[in-house]
Amino acid sequence: MISSQAIAHPFNRGKYVVGAPTPPRWGDRTPPGRGAASLQTTTVAVPGALTESLRGVADAVHTDHDEVVLRTRDWWAGSMIGETAGNPATPDAVIAEVSTVEQVQAVVRLCGEHGVPLTVSAGRSNVTGAALPVFGGVVLDVCGLNRILSFDADSQIVDVQAGMFGDLFETELQKTHGATTGHWPSAFALSTVGGWVACRGAGQLSTRYGKIEDMVVGLDVVLADGTLARFGDYPRAATGPDLRQLFVGSEGTLGVITSVRLRTHPLPEYAKAVAYGFETFAEGLEACRLIMQRGATPAAMRLYDKLESGTHFGLPDTNLLLIADEGDPVLVDAMLRVSSEVCAATGSELDGPALFERWLDERMLVGKSADGFTPGPGFVADTLEMAGPWSALPAIYDEVVAAIKAVPGTLAASAHQSHAYTDGACLYFSLRGDVEPEKRRHWYRSAWDAANAVLVRHGAALSHHHGSGLLRGPYLADTLGTGFDTFVAVKRTLDPQGLLNPGKLGLPSDFGPNPLDSTS
Repeated sequence: MISSQAIAHPFNRGKYVVGAPTPPRWGDRTPPGRGAASLQTTTVAVPGALTESLRGVADAVHTDHDEVVLRTRDWWAGSMIGETAGNPATPDAVIAEVSTVEQVQAVVRLCGEHGVPLTVSAGRSNVTGAALPVFGGVVLDVCGLNRILSFDADSQIVDVQAGMFGDLFETELQKTHGATTGHWPSAFALSTVGGWVACRGAGQLSTRYGKIEDMVVGLDVVLADGTLARFGDYPRAATGPDLRQLFVGSEGTLGVITSVRLRTHPLPEYAKAVAYGFETFAEGLEACRLIMQRGATPAAMRLYDKLESGTHFGLPDTNLLLIADEGDPVLVDAMLRVSSEVCAATGSELDGPALFERWLDERMLVGKSADGFTPGPGFVADTLEMAGPWSALPAIYDEVVAAIKAVPGTLAASAHQSHAYTDGACLYFSLRGDVEPEKRRHWYRSAWDAANAVLVRHGAALSHHHGSGLLRGPYLADTLGTGFDTFVAVKRTLDPQGLLNPGKLGLPSDFGPNPLDSTS
């Protein structure tokens, strides 16, 4: 039996440092020099008058080069490539820290008056460059919006400010209110609630609790003209389109999210896990499909291919399917019974509790790689998560892995299935390459081009939960087709000056093209 505390309280297992997490620092390594920006090909200078006005309304304003580099650094491999070559991604900007909604409104209005781009920033755990100020301008740091505002115990709804970090939020939610969102993204302690919503995130127990869009009851957004708009606050409504969802996944391009009302759940009392091994990845996918279509929704259902089964669990000869659930004992036992019946037909039972404990201990170790090589100075690693229908997933797995491996310099390509539905699932690919240092960016773009060509051909979603940011921008028009024009029209209506987080999500910008168009 696995203690429910292991699932409900992962930070109590010593994997998190509750406090103020930051993106990667240089530590004892030589810091990047003041070379040319790797991702700012065109920048908008911030007038001195605007900087002074910002000092009058913000808690703090930063203009020093090294401070700007530190406060815009994220976890995206594309920006790290430049930094390790001495070229920080976006060193030209002015950082404004705020802690009230009124300050957010004031900064937005000031940028509008001066025609200066505004990029919202918080935890910066994003891996697609979504919060990078690629055209300079003002970066709005909303980490000061960091409180739980209220909790409705009868309705199990929490109202929380957008800048609150995940570990602090969940700790207070559990200790004070005995509740949990069940939202456990890999970047749990590095990300904020507003970032979860803005990038349309998904936690590792999403089959039980849903993705972030399933949790949002309402949200407050500062629009491009500085107006504070409130959306939602009902279980469901038939009063036109659901405008809440317009901002879930908008990545700061349509407005600045300041607070969110989220559905929560009582802390679980019971948990259980099983595991099975399959000869092929396709057989494991088929088992996942049958489990979901029989109506079972275990909290975690993760299928690892042989490479990842070996890397993470020491089982290189099988495709490991790990299934765990938590909650009411009657429901948990039923979910695991259905799952075991399905898996036993074609798979071999493994030690589920021990494997699940290992997963809990190591699942947040970002970038773990034990593929039998020692990374050199030209090593690049990244992940690509997508979603598609069950009927296409086996072919997508084979073709994406083959496409990445065909790029010269690739060391390995692998995948696991991480989030499942009745009609399909998310495949989470890992790609690693080792090339001459000056060729890293070329390999990186080539690998992404190769993988996304497969996804576009199959009509799959290019991202399941990481968002699009800069990285996927060049591919969005192709994958969204004629619907992309609708998205552009919404952007132009809500942000007619095009000032909010320009260059992201493939949206056209008067400030210039997506920087990746000139860095391949």
